[in-house]
Amino acid sequence: MTGQPKRLRRCQLAVPGSSDKMMVKAAGMEVDHIFLDLEDAVAPAAKVPARAQIINALNTLDFGSSVRCVRINDLDTHYAYEDIISVVEGAGANLDTILVPKVKSACDVRFVDRLLTQIETKMGFQRRIGIEVLIEEAEAIMRVEEIAGASDRLEALIFGMGDYSASQGIDPRAISGDSGYPGDIWHYARYKMIVAAKTYGLDAVDGPFVNFRDGDWFRTECVRALQLGAAGKWAIHPSQVEIAQDVFSPSQVEIDRAYKAVSAYRQAQEQGLGAIQVDGQMVDVATVRLVQRIIDRAELAGMKPSAGI
Repeated sequence: MTGQPKRLRRCQLAVPGSSDKMMVKAAGMEVDHIFLDLEDAVAPAAKVPARAQIINALNTLDFGSSVRCVRINDLDTHYAYEDIISVVEGAGANLDTILVPKVKSACDVRFVDRLLTQIETKMGFQRRIGIEVLIEEAEAIMRVEEIAGASDRLEALIFGMGDYSASQGIDPRAISGDSGYPGDIWHYARYKMIVAAKTYGLDAVDGPFVNFRDGDWFRTECVRALQLGAAGKWAIHPSQVEIAQDVFSPSQVEIDRAYKAVSAYRQAQEQGLGAIQVDGQMVDVATVRLVQRIIDRAELAGMKPSAGI
């Protein structure tokens, strides 16, 4: 699918929608994406009041350039439909995306899409609200291609390894550190979700790492997701934001090499050459396609090549 807005998602920061203090703090941070949570981070008794708190935060706080998102409750709960109606009618003009947890099929995505369409029509909104979905059930991994193609509102797939572990019966130690599994215990699910996302032009985001005191292992998890093509990672604590945004940003050296390779290749094409050497490495059309991803990531983040490149 095409036409989705290009948004930075190097880090998606989770913020409890029942905490005015935390929402104020998040609004003052330099983070790509903030989702105000109505689901796991909010106690059942606070879920309904939290809607009003989130509406007030969206309408009164300056979130800067951060993507403004709200995670609703699971569609199988009685909260979900009113989460969408209340938040979108109350603050839709200041909302970029809705994050839908525990999606299991394309029908779930289409339900949210249709409800958003009705509300936007009623309210006369000129800008469409996007959808992001959490892939966190074994059933969702089996149907991830179908889910990824369900709606042209869909912008991102996010791997939720916590609930996924419960769904599949994976060792719970894996969500907070090295479980001893030989290799990446999440490789198959990450890989399959990212392939589905790329097929439909969506961002793929890696899910949370709960031991926020272990920055080194969090960085390792970020690198693993980046190497498979993810656009970013979820953060459950402000201390994780800088790590994620650093890992998912190309280095200045990478940016300069990418621009240099593309420039040299274009000059070679003008001379009728199909492949050239740049700094001892062959550059051809396949190489250019690879490094273009670095350039795209850099441009989205407002990063430029060094002077003279």
